[in-house]
Amino acid sequence: MSLPGNRKDMSDTSVTRGPAGPAESWAALLTPRLVQFAAVARHEHITRAARELAVPQSTLSRAMARLEEDLGVALLARRGRAVSLTPAGRSFARAVRRALEEVERAAEQVRADTDPAAGKVAFGFLHTMGPETVPALIREFRRDHPRVRFALVQSYGEDMIERMRAGELDLCLTSPIPDAPDVVTRRLDEQRLRLVVPEGHRLAGRRRIRLAEAAEEAFVMLEPAYGLRTLTERLCREAGFQPRVAFEGEEAETLRGLVAAGLGVALLPPPTVPRPGVSELTVTAPRTARDIGVAWMAGGGPDPAPVAAFKKFLLGRRGNVLPAHP
Repeated sequence: MSLPGNRKDMSDTSVTRGPAGPAESWAALLTPRLVQFAAVARHEHITRAARELAVPQSTLSRAMARLEEDLGVALLARRGRAVSLTPAGRSFARAVRRALEEVERAAEQVRADTDPAAGKVAFGFLHTMGPETVPALIREFRRDHPRVRFALVQSYGEDMIERMRAGELDLCLTSPIPDAPDVVTRRLDEQRLRLVVPEGHRLAGRRRIRLAEAAEEAFVMLEPAYGLRTLTERLCREAGFQPRVAFEGEEAETLRGLVAAGLGVALLPPPTVPRPGVSELTVTAPRTARDIGVAWMAGGGPDPAPVAAFKKFLLGRRGNVLPAHP
């Protein structure tokens, strides 16, 4: 088959044209005509495709001839105004269809992510906030924003800050509240910590205790990267002793289980539900509490609408972020 113009026979599939150099790419060269080709491939008729696209038939015919010229491959076998796809044309049509469908999905996704009624929030929080605090917050937020979706990440403070810097998180609920020039923070609440001891322990019958009274105990703690570990060590120093660490873990309820097994004591936030096998004591001195705050990156420009809405919701819950515990 010989196509119009001074071109070689398209049965020779070597490329006669193509990107002229580094400044030009196949995508830049071909993209404007892909939707047109997809319509022609779907109808296998120039006139019907032109009618669908609302362009003159002659314009569409020239566009298809130029597409074939650029590729150096015959895509269409012409029979008047009707056309059929060559084997190369069928293969190219499948790839074009997939590419256009992916563009459609990407466009819908980015629109949804910036739609205040249907966007997405990438939200990080501490493991101890997972069982109770975060589900309650999201449930309340979604009463007024039912179509907002969440990508949830449970981790420790330093990791969440790094994920925000990498663009993986929009904001996070964390403790301790970070102090970094590129991070904006707001204090939201305070959470009291309790000394957790095994049932039958010498201190188990007490309701209140000074932390110094546990100076000789073995402690189970979170690993050193966790903010609660740093806080526990600081509170013990304030009480006049260096804690002896018997076991380390990554999750507060695991530590509570180790305490129940008689392997040590721990300073922990209140449990979601009472844990058998342990007694939880109020510490009167020093004051054992941790600040809970929300953090996001500074200087990032306006927030997407769903992120702005959730941030406003959290800031409006100051002093009422955490569930009440007896």
